[in-house]
Amino acid sequence: MTAEGVAVRSEQRCFGGVQGFYEHASAACAGPMRFAVYLPPAAIAGARVPALYYLAGLTCTEETFVIKGGAQRVAAALGIAIVTCDTSPRAARFPGDDAAWDFGQGAGFYLDATEAPWRDAYRMETYVVDELPRVVEARFPIDGARRAVTGHSMGGHGALSLALRHPGRFVSASALAPIVAPSQVPWGEKAFAGYLGADRAAWAAHDTCALLAAGRRFPRAPLVDQGLADKFLDRELRPALLREACAAAGQDLTLRLHDGYDHSYYFVATFAEDHVRFAATALAGA
Repeated sequence: MTAEGVAVRSEQRCFGGVQGFYEHASAACAGPMRFAVYLPPAAIAGARVPALYYLAGLTCTEETFVIKGGAQRVAAALGIAIVTCDTSPRAARFPGDDAAWDFGQGAGFYLDATEAPWRDAYRMETYVVDELPRVVEARFPIDGARRAVTGHSMGGHGALSLALRHPGRFVSASALAPIVAPSQVPWGEKAFAGYLGADRAAWAAHDTCALLAAGRRFPRAPLVDQGLADKFLDRELRPALLREACAAAGQDLTLRLHDGYDHSYYFVATFAEDHVRFAATALAGA
């Protein structure tokens, strides 16, 4: 471990910057957590740079977007760090945590569980909003006053809901194929029932559409991209619900629908640059 409590797993030069993979002891997640940071050339030269936090989807890790998203090139040009994290605790184990791909390991849903046994370690909201930025900003030349957030699928849910739940934490939020109304779809119902219990009022506090209806607002109009060939479109994602919620709340929204694109990282890689640029514009004015 370094003086900051961060262990270096590997670091590689990438587009003039450094792509690093790290591990630290997490209090929120009751054990070691892995994360990755891309530092652009400006940070290597000594500048403190803004950061885009990327939240990955079900079954993914801190490596998925870094390897498949192809965002480092544009981040290097724009002088933005990219921070990614794992999608659940891994060291803390509970009965049934690997019985399904959409609950437990790799499926933390970016909330703090209140139900036993999950509440002992599944505190991904605290991890993403508080602990990870504190660790990253102490260890790397990243400006804590300039953070943006984006994500894919479950991570899109995390990006949108956390931006609404924590005003001022992120200057912008965007998402690729997000779960916009988890209280109304099978993935969310399964996760929320397991982590939060049967009280649907508790679910609403983590549901983007419900948060908008309750008066929460984004710092700027979010950017959302969705492929129309996505096999999860009608059952799990339902972007029309977000459009309706934003319209009812008077919240501006940029929702782009793309013929032929599915849920895969080919879709993510196609539009990742747009989301980095969207964040860069917001971060430049922060």
